Amino acid sequence: MSKNSQNRVMQTNKRGFIAAFLLAFVGVSAHAANVSENSLQPYEAVYTAYKWGDDVGEAHIKLEALSNAQYSLTYSSKVSKFFLSDKRYEHSIFKVEDSAVLPIEYHYTRTGTGPDKNLTVNFNTNSGGKVVVKDGDEFAWNGQFDNQIYRVDLANQLASGETNLTYDFVNYRGELRTYGVEVVGNENLSLPYGEFETVKVKLIRDSKTRETFAWFAPSLNYTLVRLQQFKDGEEQGDIKLKSYTSE
Repeated sequence: MSKNSQNRVMQTNKRGFIAAFLLAFVGVSAHAANVSENSLQPYEAVYTAYKWGDDVGEAHIKLEALSNAQYSLTYSSKVSKFFLSDKRYEHSIFKVEDSAVLPIEYHYTRTGTGPDKNLTVNFNTNSGGKVVVKDGDEFAWNGQFDNQIYRVDLANQLASGETNLTYDFVNYRGELRTYGVEVVGNENLSLPYGEFETVKVKLIRDSKTRETFAWFAPSLNYTLVRLQQFKDGEEQGDIKLKSYTSE
């Protein structure tokens, strides 16, 4: 194989590996959610990340209560395989007001193999408000949320029996996107953290090559317990719950 051909293969493998651990965390965000301040229970979840069946790293999700009905939601992951590495951090600050989840700030950082990336998005959710991407575009705020706080809404929607949802959001690139979530059914899972009865959902998006599935456990307040992505029928990545603590 020529050196140029080897470089093309390495770049292709790199893109597939890195994309695998974006998974559906980059996917969706919340409507105005029917959430009360008292219904949000702070928690921390740790996941093992797999690639081709191998343990390649960890991911963490943490929900914390701040003050004045404000909350912090963070996601971090660190994965590596062979000569490739990927480290990501997302931080959302949001509030609950009149039973609605309202974004305030979103921060994203990515380092590792390939270009580094930083993004900051500020949300003004007042009437006539704007979404401002630092060093990027501005959008009129029409209910869009950030790249990750959909989990706050989705847990409540699944608990209430909803089976089809649509979410508008600003993704980790600072772009407007719309995705859907469709309940596939119930499934028993054996995870590093234990056995769980789960609700399985599929992410609906404009892609004929990628499929993303997520599992949520009712016994853990519908916390995400597994996330799996495929491209052209081949598994690209999988994360499974390893530990869970709540207040």
